Amino acid sequence: MTKKRPQTSAFPERLQRPRLYVQLADHIARFIEAQGLSPGDRLPPERLLAAELGVSRSSLSRALVALEVQGKVEVQHGNGAVILEPMTDDGPSPAALWAGRDPVEIARAREAVMAGLARSAARHPDRSLRLALLDADGSPVRFSDTWRCLRRLTGPCLLAELDDLLAEAAPLEDDRVQADRLALLARAVVAGDADAAASACSGLFLV
Repeated sequence: MTKKRPQTSAFPERLQRPRLYVQLADHIARFIEAQGLSPGDRLPPERLLAAELGVSRSSLSRALVALEVQGKVEVQHGNGAVILEPMTDDGPSPAALWAGRDPVEIARAREAVMAGLARSAARHPDRSLRLALLDADGSPVRFSDTWRCLRRLTGPCLLAELDDLLAEAAPLEDDRVQADRLALLARAVVAGDADAAASACSGLFLV
């Protein structure tokens, strides 16, 4: 009996490119270092910085969130992004830097991170795994369960690390999640609609 060869795709695997916001965050971090900016210095206003870099405000905002979670800047509404003191091994963790911050600010920052994860989950090729986000009757399960399933679809990545840090800094209970937005999120991921999945994360949390 001859052994069957394992099925292989006729095409190479999709090339994984860094997300634009990840490239932006790295670019801005290098700019801070190259310019010798010190703690307390400010980056240009978001509107001007986005125009100078040739990117959208939303992409720039996500890049600044990434830098903020990494403890490199602090985004102050009305004052822009302020450079922070570099963290040492015995300094505060990135999550600790969010302690005491405005819950609305943390929730909105997490929603932006979650949108990227939801988009990635909706593009997972195995629909049977995406179906795990819905209950047997076709309705979404609790947020904690839904999000755990969704994270399994995305795998490890920088966005997942940022989500973990934000969740640690400000845990969100299931009863603070809007049920209609959660339903939209789960169904969009199951349907493989990446744009709708990302949009459903906006306003997901009651704050």
